[in-house]
Amino acid sequence: MSAETGPAADGGRDEHVRRIRLPADRRTPAAARALVRSVLTEADLDELLNEALLLTTELSTNAVEHARTELDIEVVADPVGLTVTVTDFAAGPVDELVVGVRNDADEINEVSERGRGLLLVDHFASRWGTTYLPTGKGVWFRLDRPGAVPETPATLDQVPVNGGDGTVPASSAPSAAAMSELTQTSPDPYAEDPLPDFAADLLTRVAEMVGAAGGVVRLDRGDGQGAQVLARYGRQPRPGNELLQVPLAVHRPYAGELELDAAPSAYARPLAVLAAERLSLHLENDRLRRADVRRQAWLTFLAEASELLAQSLDVELTMALIPQLVVPRLGQWCAVHTTDEWGRLRLAASSHADESILPQLHKVLEETGPESVQARLKEASRSATQVPLGPPLEGFAVPLIARGQRLGTLAVGRHLRHRHDPDEVAVLEDVARRAALAIENARIHAERRRVAQTLQQSLLPPVLPVVEGIGFAAEYVPTGDDAEVGGDFYDVVPLPDGRWLVVVGDVSGKGVQAAAVTGLVRDVIRVLVGDGKPLPEALSRLNETLVERGGGRYCTLALAAVGPGERGQLDVSLHLAGHDRPVLLRGGGGASFVGLGGTALGLLDTITSPTAEVPLAPGDSLVFYTDGVTERRRGRELFGVERLRDAAAPLAGYSADVVAARLRATAINFSVETPRDDIAILVLRNDAL
Repeated sequence: MSAETGPAADGGRDEHVRRIRLPADRRTPAAARALVRSVLTEADLDELLNEALLLTTELSTNAVEHARTELDIEVVADPVGLTVTVTDFAAGPVDELVVGVRNDADEINEVSERGRGLLLVDHFASRWGTTYLPTGKGVWFRLDRPGAVPETPATLDQVPVNGGDGTVPASSAPSAAAMSELTQTSPDPYAEDPLPDFAADLLTRVAEMVGAAGGVVRLDRGDGQGAQVLARYGRQPRPGNELLQVPLAVHRPYAGELELDAAPSAYARPLAVLAAERLSLHLENDRLRRADVRRQAWLTFLAEASELLAQSLDVELTMALIPQLVVPRLGQWCAVHTTDEWGRLRLAASSHADESILPQLHKVLEETGPESVQARLKEASRSATQVPLGPPLEGFAVPLIARGQRLGTLAVGRHLRHRHDPDEVAVLEDVARRAALAIENARIHAERRRVAQTLQQSLLPPVLPVVEGIGFAAEYVPTGDDAEVGGDFYDVVPLPDGRWLVVVGDVSGKGVQAAAVTGLVRDVIRVLVGDGKPLPEALSRLNETLVERGGGRYCTLALAAVGPGERGQLDVSLHLAGHDRPVLLRGGGGASFVGLGGTALGLLDTITSPTAEVPLAPGDSLVFYTDGVTERRRGRELFGVERLRDAAAPLAGYSADVVAARLRATAINFSVETPRDDIAILVLRNDAL
């Protein structure tokens, strides 16, 4: 912004001249008014203030709205009056600002069609006209003091449009002060909802200025409630009267009109249009503000919907959740159909704002035929595009597509008095994309869980053998993530010499790689002991296999060869390869740890695994376990081996099944958290009488 100022001498007459360049900005009219006010004060022309500010506002506003370029404002004041010129640099058609001679009714109507601001200029200015320049055009007006002798134009290219003495009857138009108040009326910036009061104030002013007996402003925000009365003035319009109706210049979904019960006059319609435009500007701001708030609400809704959908990895629960998100916020009803392996649609979940209508909704959704809802749903799934739904279920269907896979359709019915606007349609399409991705993720997780469970079961014996005089019992709890395969395992293998080999092991890590090592360890042990290899040699050969395989995986093992001994006891040869010592539970009471520690397999080239001979008298039990039991956490506290021994002590004399089940329950109940590691417990008991 630039400005020039200074006094000038022209024929012995003092002048005050100001020039300023302003941007095409909504604040430009206010800056132009401030410039004119300061010049009037310096020139002692305060009696021209209302008219000068009004006309300056109209010319600068007109130039900003139509030209959309920078503006040059020139203000020249002399003892007789004031001249203001507003110049823009637009290259548009010149007839936008060309007007005819004023004060004739027909020509005033012509002016009113081209701009209410020029009508005001034509009425209040002593003279006014248009200057055409190579770089643009300028509009100027001249205001003379009351009673002063009008002067001729300063230059020949400023063509005066005054057709007479520059006066009109006082009753033909309102005062400059009233016009200035009308054009500068604005909403209260601190009110919660300023539009009703602002519309009422604006309607009252324009109605009083044109002598209307009544008036009303109606607004339809496109929210399904129809046109509502925003403001009212005076009495209701009389039947048979020809009402003055001016539409509000607002964008969809807003629509409205200003209506006046006023006698026809040259100024009634232009002033009504001017008031409607002033109101429309602020209504448009209200629409944009509400749209922004609404979009922010939609973004929050989509974020919350994504979070809810992401929390569920169950297919059925995910599909049941989708209609609950949609109804009633985005539709009166919602139905989710999924595609089976033969391409047929199956109703997976549905919801209705009125639950009593659900049976009827299901009946309509199941109907077949070329015009049925089912046919529309198939079209949406096949074409992968949005498809409208006809009666009796008006709405539309969008396909559920994730990673290129067509999973089904999401059908949504519109509210009774409200059609979906573009924003809602876009939100529903976004919900469909997120829902499809959530369904696909749940399906993938379900498949992973099925594979993990199948693989885990293949690493454990389906049943434990039934041996006379020996009781076997086992409990296994996988980690909290049921889609992961754990490294804990147990087995009971027959030996060539008639004894039984109890195996409890734990491979480091989880997942497919840990499962592969678990299967390797289990199979190698079965092969080696099946060939009659002694347990120390079998452990050594297994260690060599794991070291050669590499991969950083290691394994801890507890091997116990069990066979009948003297006087009904069982002789147990125990070998520990880095595994926790088992708990010996005496039938007569008491619990203690037995066995000698050894080296874990897969870490070193050579290992040690001392043999411990443990006799089991009738009623005695030997409890094997993995570190998922002892490392069960409750905050920072571990379950630990001591707590395990103390929990086993009261179980002396119970069967192997009871001991295993009670220890499992004690370990699980130690913490409310899901297990972070697999829990494996195997109990060997001497069941001899």
